[in-house]
Amino acid sequence: MESKIVFNKDDNSVSVYVMKIYHTDVDAVWSHFTQADLIDQWWAPSPWKCETLKMNFEPEGIWNYEMVDPDGEKYFAGVHYHEINFHRSFDWTDFFTDENGMINTDLPSVNWLIGFTGVEEGMKLTININFQSTEEMLQLLEMGFEESLKSGLSQLEDLLNKKD
Repeated sequence: MESKIVFNKDDNSVSVYVMKIYHTDVDAVWSHFTQADLIDQWWAPSPWKCETLKMNFEPEGIWNYEMVDPDGEKYFAGVHYHEINFHRSFDWTDFFTDENGMINTDLPSVNWLIGFTGVEEGMKLTININFQSTEEMLQLLEMGFEESLKSGLSQLEDLLNKKD
């Protein structure tokens, strides 16, 4: 059973709130966010592919990955992890990089707080995304950020449902 994705943009706080219910336990969703072989299966919107180059899921750790388009062209990005509360939440700053993992300062860096809560239906995923400015939020939204994130979260649901 598929649940809808809540995606609320707040211009006043320059943020986005995302929520989705998954009909599984917290551990399953947590694993799919924190293990390279699992996040690679759903993070990129189809038909793109995500390929982890390096992942160190711990406070002050990093995740560097590439997004590969259907023609094989690669785009690079990264995440810097901050506080991690096992099976409850973690936050990261994500950013675009070059092929060597150096941050591309021409594109926005964004702060995310990702929460995992057990609920009667299974588990509730919440994502609070805070942008530096309205311009940066609009820039990413114009690049297809909303559609990309929704696609990935739906792919995660499909992946989790296959394991049932």
